[in-house]
Amino acid sequence: MKANVLYAIGDIRYTEVPDPEPRKGEVLVRVSCAGICGSDIPRIYQGGAHVMPLIPGHEFSGVVEKTGADVDTKWLGKRVGVFPLIPCGVCGPCRQKNYELCRHYNYLGSRCDGGFAELVRVPASNLMEIPDSVSMEAAAMMEPMSVAMHAIRRAVPDFGTEGFTPDPTLRIVVIGLGTIGLLLTELLYGVGYRQILAVGKKQFQRETAHRMGIPSENILYPDAETVGRILDGTEGIGADIVFECVGRNETAVQAVNAAAPLGRVVLVGNPYSDMRIPRDVYWKILRNQLTVTGTWNSSFIGDSRDDWHCVLKLARRGVIQPETLVTQRFRMRDLQKGLLIMKDKKEEYVKIMVHNQYWI
Repeated sequence: MKANVLYAIGDIRYTEVPDPEPRKGEVLVRVSCAGICGSDIPRIYQGGAHVMPLIPGHEFSGVVEKTGADVDTKWLGKRVGVFPLIPCGVCGPCRQKNYELCRHYNYLGSRCDGGFAELVRVPASNLMEIPDSVSMEAAAMMEPMSVAMHAIRRAVPDFGTEGFTPDPTLRIVVIGLGTIGLLLTELLYGVGYRQILAVGKKQFQRETAHRMGIPSENILYPDAETVGRILDGTEGIGADIVFECVGRNETAVQAVNAAAPLGRVVLVGNPYSDMRIPRDVYWKILRNQLTVTGTWNSSFIGDSRDDWHCVLKLARRGVIQPETLVTQRFRMRDLQKGLLIMKDKKEEYVKIMVHNQYWI
């Protein structure tokens, strides 16, 4: 098969490699399309992967082509999305089905071969069937959408579940309109939240948020007056929930300062550097009795309770249309064009998708 193989830092090549063979409990998926994640850029060009050579790519969809031993043949020919984290199954979090917190996990595209290829070998337990009403691009975006869903559910645990009704009085702020921030905003707006303030540095990001339905007056540019404008937009009280999707000291401080008393701050963005909390900000956490929580990855237990199935349900209903955030498409053999757009910031983008069955 053809695959994009990372041989060393900065050395990724589209080349011929042997077809993988599914082992016990695994299936072989023929990849339809795969999204490029922001984490792929430092993995490929800066720090390298855990093992090399390696086929990167952890956001992908495809069709099951072959099953290994002990796998129900019902999966053959099924359109699937794939949860990329392979849990050990025996550690404490795994025993509680908190697989995203596994202490000894494997991971498609960073610790073992992933989806930037024609074929990929995956555990059958990591598959989610995709109905015909949901596009393969949307299926490839189930992973980042589920990451956004997981972040929201750290603050609103029943979000996206059967019978969920949003609280119309809830004031929400999203700081950072990169891919996850925009997906998070789409989910919030899609289910019915309307008191949303979005903070984005780039004009393209703010325009994208506006196309989602966020009023232009609710989309802010980050500067020294950001917190003041958030307070002005929330009747001087602050936000009930703040999602920090940047990972910088200044935006983490803004998130705390923008939160209302008894508010919730969800730290989503991966840190760019060491994070330091000024004394007055720490005091604000104490005196306003804020709940500050982290979020990591997404939950997948194979039924309707997990993040992936909640996202799929919203996609099936047309509440969200994640594929509308695909801004560039390339053939799988042209993956590096997409990688370099993200690495060198040559163009504006939200999600870049590569296809084995190319179409526009």
